[in-house]
Amino acid sequence: MLSVKYRPASRSITKSRKQYRTMLLQCALASVFASGLSGCGDEATVELSEYVKEVKARHKSRIPPLPTPQQFEIFNYNDGGLRNPFEPTVEIQALETNNGLQPDMVRNRDVLEQYALGSLKMMGSLEKNGRLWALIWASDGTLFRTTVGKHLGKNNGRILAISESEIELMEIVPDGLGGWIERTTTLAVSE
Repeated sequence: MLSVKYRPASRSITKSRKQYRTMLLQCALASVFASGLSGCGDEATVELSEYVKEVKARHKSRIPPLPTPQQFEIFNYNDGGLRNPFEPTVEIQALETNNGLQPDMVRNRDVLEQYALGSLKMMGSLEKNGRLWALIWASDGTLFRTTVGKHLGKNNGRILAISESEIELMEIVPDGLGGWIERTTTLAVSE
């Protein structure tokens, strides 16, 4: 026996109608978009085309060529016979003679030699058993008593004389040329 299935025709018709409507709607939308884009683009495209023509029509300026580099003579430096700038001149070498003056580095240091001379102040003097003593105030607040022959300051200063108003001392300082020189300095009573 042969079996035949029946399909109603309305289904296939409704399906093809839906496809037809969808296709028709797509075509309508495409034509609307195409007409909208062509209407908007014409004016801007025309302005752009005119500007491009104007730029191309402008006078083109020529850039001048680069100048040729200037040729310099090569200088050869010959240092033969010239003095070395790192060695002292002859005049300075003559002054560097050792005069034999040197501070005594092996003697016992006095207490006041640990202070710079600028940090010491003479506060006054007093006399005891015919000997004049100077009163020295250090920057750390300590008061010292010293007399002639003692040392003070960092430059090997030896006290030569003491008066009521000042101390006279002889310092041995470097001369900057490798030697030593003596220098007289005074430390006066501070106000």
